[in-house]
Amino acid sequence: MSSFINIIKYPERGKWAKVLTRPETNNTKLLATVKEIMTAVRQKGDDAVHAYGEKFDNVKVMHLKVASVEMQENTSILSKELKNAIISAQRNIEYFHRTQVIRPQKIETVPGVVCWQKPVPIEKVGLYIPGGTAPLFSTVLMLAIPAKIAGCNEIILCTPPNKEGDIHPAILFAAKIAGVSKVFKIGGIQAIAAMTYGTKSVPKVYKIFGPGNQYVTAAKQWAAMNGKVAIDMPAGPSEVEIIADESANPAFVAADMLSQAEHGADSQAILLTSSEDLVAKVRDELEKQLPALPRRDIATKAMANSRIVILKNDDEIVDFTNLYAPEHLIIETNNYHELSERISNAGSVFLGHYTPESAGDYASGTNHTLPTNGYAKMYSGVNLDSFLKKITFQEITRKGITNLAPTIDVLAKAELLDAHRNAVNLRVNS
Repeated sequence: MSSFINIIKYPERGKWAKVLTRPETNNTKLLATVKEIMTAVRQKGDDAVHAYGEKFDNVKVMHLKVASVEMQENTSILSKELKNAIISAQRNIEYFHRTQVIRPQKIETVPGVVCWQKPVPIEKVGLYIPGGTAPLFSTVLMLAIPAKIAGCNEIILCTPPNKEGDIHPAILFAAKIAGVSKVFKIGGIQAIAAMTYGTKSVPKVYKIFGPGNQYVTAAKQWAAMNGKVAIDMPAGPSEVEIIADESANPAFVAADMLSQAEHGADSQAILLTSSEDLVAKVRDELEKQLPALPRRDIATKAMANSRIVILKNDDEIVDFTNLYAPEHLIIETNNYHELSERISNAGSVFLGHYTPESAGDYASGTNHTLPTNGYAKMYSGVNLDSFLKKITFQEITRKGITNLAPTIDVLAKAELLDAHRNAVNLRVNS
């Protein structure tokens, strides 16, 4: 077991940063590739998109956009069971995100001065859905549903095709029922570039959402810096932290770690506990469960990035967690409510022995597009607000400007901005 999971006992606080290290990548070559492809797509449009699709995805597609006939034919082959499951998840996700709608409220800050804030949908958004080793049709729901609720006019989706030039029918079905406007057979950096700059086939969008590999992540960051487009967040390899005590079921804990590990070879799972007895039991369960997984090779590689950390007490566990800022946090302890109140940095928290991360990934209703790599210290996961911008309004009467004038006059004078003073005083004295 020690060959693919590292067990660290009672590390000193001064060494926590080293214990918390995430998988790293060499960005020098990566950024050069991103720059090359982003520039080529900006200059050559669809021609560059096709060329890079053939180079990286080993497939030549005649048309980038999925036609309605193709959409209908591909989704018709899905089993009724899978369709019903997708629809069930859709209902829960929609229900949860509709509760996030906020009605504007007008506030009179002083007599005659009324201010309010109006949420307005981002008109054009682009969703990136990875293909890779698994079709992430659940991510289609997580992104398209709140975009539709927000009222985005155009919701486009890019995802890489398979070797036959097709998109997984479950992705197409999820896109259809969630309200996606157009689907394109484009993957990788070239997909981000197409949505950033626009091509003959692909509309330019104002904000890009969705996870991806290190190249997609770097492309999104490039787009945010150079393409006049916003992104949801810097998202890297997926991760989970589990806090468990002697009350936890070792089989549950091991399954939670492996469910994260099977995402990708660069994923990470961390278990924090103060119980050495639990560590031995979890280790045994990992040895038992891992060989039975179809994606065991991927999970085994991810477990090399993972670790079990034994700490002295709850105080250390909470401090360690807030320093790590995990994407997913599962708390499987007797006092999970008490511990959860002390967590300030996490993307999404799963409470109790019967709340696996898998529930949030698929069907409980919360969003699974979350900040990774410590960005939970300053980013939220995707939610309804992610697809909205807020415009402030104010309406001031003659009485209101008279009430504000003395304050504005003093402040503008102190900042040596006399035109600001005149704009107010002329009105007061008119």
